[in-house]
Amino acid sequence: MITRRALFAGGVSLGMSAALGVTPARAARRAPISDPFQLGVASGEPTPDGVVLWTRLAMNPIALDGRGGMPDRPVTVEWQLAEDENFRKIVRSGAETALPESAHSVHVELEGLRPGAEYFYRFKAANELSPVGRTLTAPAPGTRTRALNLSFTSCADYQAGWFTPYRRMAEDEPDLIAFLGDYIYEYGDYKYPVRDQAGGECLDLAGYRLRHAQHKADPETQMAHAIAPWVVVWDDHDIENAWAGDVPEQPDPPFLERRAAAFQAYYENMPLRRAQKPDGAYLHLYRSIRWGAVANLHLLDTRQYRDLYACTGKSGTVGPDCMERFEPNRTILGSEQESWLDKELKDSAATWDLLGQQVFFMEMDWTNGEGKGYSNEGWDGYVASRNRLTAAIDTYKRNAVVLTGDVHSHWAGEVKRDYQDPESKSVAVELVTTSVTSAGDGLDEYPDTTVLLQENPHVKFFNGRRGYVRTRITESEMKVDFRSLARVTEPYAPAYTSGSFVIEPGDPTLNPA
Repeated sequence: MITRRALFAGGVSLGMSAALGVTPARAARRAPISDPFQLGVASGEPTPDGVVLWTRLAMNPIALDGRGGMPDRPVTVEWQLAEDENFRKIVRSGAETALPESAHSVHVELEGLRPGAEYFYRFKAANELSPVGRTLTAPAPGTRTRALNLSFTSCADYQAGWFTPYRRMAEDEPDLIAFLGDYIYEYGDYKYPVRDQAGGECLDLAGYRLRHAQHKADPETQMAHAIAPWVVVWDDHDIENAWAGDVPEQPDPPFLERRAAAFQAYYENMPLRRAQKPDGAYLHLYRSIRWGAVANLHLLDTRQYRDLYACTGKSGTVGPDCMERFEPNRTILGSEQESWLDKELKDSAATWDLLGQQVFFMEMDWTNGEGKGYSNEGWDGYVASRNRLTAAIDTYKRNAVVLTGDVHSHWAGEVKRDYQDPESKSVAVELVTTSVTSAGDGLDEYPDTTVLLQENPHVKFFNGRRGYVRTRITESEMKVDFRSLARVTEPYAPAYTSGSFVIEPGDPTLNPA
């Protein structure tokens, strides 16, 4: 019997050639392919009647050409979906063709499944069986009795440490995992890495494919993908540090060509739907995931459509004299995405509206003591855009919680309707997850953190370790645990809860649990 313990151990293979219809004669006609499932399996994008199943074939994940050691020909990949862990109750099966031009990736979009159900899945290619994955469909529309156990994190730099936070997140067996950006880092080699990565800086399709493959080959990454469906959005390092719209940070090989390569590799390596398949240098990533009537998760893209950074044209800290950040037409989402999100909030019938996005949403003065300094890369650089969103949250009376990545530390605070109004009320809560590994081990507290919290009284919590955020969301409350690890520069650190809060509908404040 396949158990969750087996999932945590890295999956299992069962001798079921006949069950999957692969006869010895058919196998003999194929060129040898050995252990093609070294990148594991994943699922994502749950709906009430469906989910996406993913795998990518690779015999040598760190092949420098990004092809994963696969032959330059199509490969048939069979799949099964079952109601039980030992595949005695198979409910769906089929076959897909993994093409070399898609890096031998497979995206199976399933429909017609039972809502709110747990399923198990696996793949087979060339007489080899994949590890087994667990997935879930969303509850039926209108369902208010099914809680959402959602975990989220961001920023996984392979060179900076071990991916133990993925292991600890998998051990919680969440219903859904949200990854909020920087799944890979495009950088070349560090001088003193914790782990050596393959290849140099990602500049072309081969480089991005290779970087994704090395991440997917990590056993703890595979554990987290195999335990629950994922929903993903990118940030800057998935493409290039601090890119903004069509503008790169540094002069590049033609940036839109580089972006197109990064987008192609991102799609190939994530459990996304065909609706997210890129069109050259453009990819429609913003969308909503609905969990019955308990929660809507609106996934935002704050990179592809944003205006250039205020005042300097480069990401960084700007002073209070930077008036460009207040210009009324500036946007971090772009006009179409803003209109879409406004309608999503207006039409929402869920108890909670979660906004999964990349960069600090709350106003934040990053300068200790006298003077003020604001990040023009976060929403502080796009004040009018933030005010339009907080006005919508307030007008439509939504219970909004902003879920944020990017800053490599845990934060939590209360979102004001308008930070230029000292009497402005709170309209939402922001929960900022730390990184998986980026910035190394970190500290629980830093010497300047106390001053920063005092100068930003709407910010209520900080922890500087690595980890993830675990939530349990019901009709009556949202429980939040900030999960931290003392180290990632060595493997297998335990996770501990560095802060716990409760948020209640109609009360956009943080209450200690």
